[in-house]
Amino acid sequence: MASFFKTFFASLLGFIVGSLLLVFIGVAIIVGIAVGFSEPKAVIVHANSILKIDLNGPIEERAIQHGANFSLLGGVESDKSLGLLELKKILKVAKSDKDIKAIYLNVQMPQAGWATLQSLRAALLDFKTSGKTIYAYGEVMSQKGYYIASVSDKVYLTPQGYIEFAGLSVNITFLKGALDKLGIEPQIFYCGKFKSATEPLRATKMSEPNKIQTTAFMQTIYNSFMGEIASSRKIPFQRLDSISQNLLVRSASSAMQFHLVDKTLYYDQFLAELTEKTGLKGDELKSHFLSVKDYANSKQINFDADNTDATNRIAVVFMNGDIVDGKGEKDNIGSEKFAEQLRKIRLDDSYKALVLRVNSPGGSALASDVMWREITLLKKKMPVIVSMGDYAASGGYYISCPADTIFAMPTTLTGSIGVFGILPCMEKFLNDKLGITNDGVKTGKYSDMPNLTRTLTADEKAIVQAGVDSIYIDFLSKVSAGRKQPRTVIDSIAQGRVWAGPAGINIHLVDRLGDLEQAIDCARKMAKLDKCQKVYLPKNEPKWTEMLVEAISESEETKIKTSLGELYPVFKQVLWVKELKGVQARLPYVMELR
Repeated sequence: MASFFKTFFASLLGFIVGSLLLVFIGVAIIVGIAVGFSEPKAVIVHANSILKIDLNGPIEERAIQHGANFSLLGGVESDKSLGLLELKKILKVAKSDKDIKAIYLNVQMPQAGWATLQSLRAALLDFKTSGKTIYAYGEVMSQKGYYIASVSDKVYLTPQGYIEFAGLSVNITFLKGALDKLGIEPQIFYCGKFKSATEPLRATKMSEPNKIQTTAFMQTIYNSFMGEIASSRKIPFQRLDSISQNLLVRSASSAMQFHLVDKTLYYDQFLAELTEKTGLKGDELKSHFLSVKDYANSKQINFDADNTDATNRIAVVFMNGDIVDGKGEKDNIGSEKFAEQLRKIRLDDSYKALVLRVNSPGGSALASDVMWREITLLKKKMPVIVSMGDYAASGGYYISCPADTIFAMPTTLTGSIGVFGILPCMEKFLNDKLGITNDGVKTGKYSDMPNLTRTLTADEKAIVQAGVDSIYIDFLSKVSAGRKQPRTVIDSIAQGRVWAGPAGINIHLVDRLGDLEQAIDCARKMAKLDKCQKVYLPKNEPKWTEMLVEAISESEETKIKTSLGELYPVFKQVLWVKELKGVQARLPYVMELR
């Protein structure tokens, strides 16, 4: 009996503790939702306010418009930093706002592609045409951070800080040696001598064609951002190139010596100088700082649509991430979800033009083709314009090629017209490492194809390669039709080769250099609209349950990143291979370009 009561009270205690824990979690969720969806706090925009822009994290294409705070569940904020679209709109409003006197850029290590940064930098340059001032300050600045900071009227660095200024490099992790040791054979089929996405699985170093193409587009990106820095800092390009090539900037003092920064100051000294330059007194400076979010709330900026003429609308569809079959997730391009979105636009007579903002390294060839079909149908009804972001290559180019006009930034990576497929064989790994064997029967010669537990036969390999070749030929034909160039010409510039923006124009894969705004203006003119409403799609306001799941999953990913450190890219590359399905039209983007 004593044992019974002991067990009973232990169970009762466990039940009570568990119930209290569930109640606590429930309250945390409710509080999080209340915080996330409450009205924004009132913000006073004083005269001579300074817009403070922190650029020390990811800069996405767009930000989630509303987000609940689930920090009680794991220390993760689901409220994202503003994206490129929002930042540019805020800068445009601030440019003509008499209460905004200057911008303070807190820029150290932004996480974004070069085209994204180039677009943001152009918006900052436009802000300066108002006659207002931009100040930049940092303790350290990565090369990308300094690229943004260099647009400023004054650049400040802490006395013991440094600037990374040594040019570009690429580091690719090759897995072939590890796969060989494990007895895993990635049976690879591809088209195009430059189609290097599979090289990390089939080689131990970069092939010569891959080195050629990578060197070429890296040099284009280097020349572009260095030219802009040279112009802003009034340093001859050759001199700036010499500083970079010889790593002459190694400290804050050498950054001063070579005129990359204007002064070295500690933060309190920087604030004192900012107070003096803005004419503010005493403690006024702190109350005159405005974050971009507070400023956006105070101005009630609408990030989902522009203007009011709902009878004449331009759809701006953001297509970001890997291209995948099915509905996909928030951070990729699911063919089912986007095909449905494009179909709705086509069937809605209020839409007069379509702008596709493509920022994708590619992915599933089948998914690309499904969306290509919807885009070609749309083109029969209205003008279709493409604005390319950091990447619009392989599958990203597949969905872009039907457009009437294609815009790219000078640092956009595009092309990579080629396909590949991977069928891993685990036979040796299972047999030699685990002692597992497989056997079976089948009704036909190819009934068990594909099969991860055995190597493909010669004729099976020929069948798979023929399928990959067929998709490549179809890809060429669609680019040929969209770009109005003979297929032989497209094949000569395809072969999986990656091109940067200006080179893309020279070979007619791209029509014009320009940003999203230029693409939208082109669409408006082609549709012959004086006034229109720009509608940004897909809608970017997830349900609170989705944000809760996202917050928890991000917490787990953060832990993995922290634990693996520099090995995290290798981990992600293994996951990438694991998740591949079907023939892929994908950029060789699993590399670090810095």
